Amino acid sequence: MISTLNYTALPDAAALQRLCQSLAVLDAVNSQDLEYRYYTYNPNWDENEALFEMSDGEGDQMLVLFRPEGCCINGYLEGYDQPDKAQVTRGLPEAFDEFIFGEPVNSIGTTFCLWYTPAHGWQTGVVESEDDGSEELLFIFDGQPATYTEWANEYFIDETDRDPIDEATVARIYQHEPLTRELVQELIDPLEDRSQLEADLQAIGYPYNFS
Repeated sequence: MISTLNYTALPDAAALQRLCQSLAVLDAVNSQDLEYRYYTYNPNWDENEALFEMSDGEGDQMLVLFRPEGCCINGYLEGYDQPDKAQVTRGLPEAFDEFIFGEPVNSIGTTFCLWYTPAHGWQTGVVESEDDGSEELLFIFDGQPATYTEWANEYFIDETDRDPIDEATVARIYQHEPLTRELVQELIDPLEDRSQLEADLQAIGYPYNFS
């Protein structure tokens, strides 16, 4: 499992950013109500910055900032002890200081932190405890369509009359295949509001063709 003690399976920043877009698209299709989405992506969070967010609505959050210098992951799990932030961010490149020590991260909290730069790959500061909750949030970044499929079928589909999500369909979105009406129908049928989905796709910056 991916964690702060075993992060070699994390993709590089560019691949992770594409994956984050795919996760946000999949959630946008599976839940047109923003309140029930786990994963969202904003390519224009700030100048030269994009932001991916995981939120379970119950306090657990993960933010991933993408900048030209690389990317930085901040994770917070409710109920976990927060380590000394100076230690968990030891060696953090200055480019990510405002993100990690500013808002909203400062108010959310930090139980783990990792960052990526082209020169040094993935790094983390001092991990004071292996029980930092990183496995519980970072698992989705393994790049395997089956991982999202299994999670989504439990979260979105369980105890509903919807057909299970197919791994092969998820794989096509992981590959950034443009979203079409047919591809949407393979995930959810019927779709309640196509115009809402179009707006979401434009906001995420993901290719689509509904003509």
